Amino acid sequence: MAVPKRKNPRARRNSRRANHDKVTAPNTVPCANCGEPSLPHRVCPACGHYGGREVIEIVDATE
Repeated sequence: MAVPKRKNPRARRNSRRANHDKVTAPNTVPCANCGEPSLPHRVCPACGHYGGREVIEIVDATE
């Protein structure tokens, strides 16, 4: 059975384990209507458009 020759430091152990928990940022595409970045295949949170038509009505906070 394999036995380590030396004890690995905590920093090396923790940096090796940290690679499994990496999270990548979600891919965003510009909205065809307003140009704001939004998630693909979802309604734009800025203008409420999807597929070239208005799906939900967005109410501004200034009104």
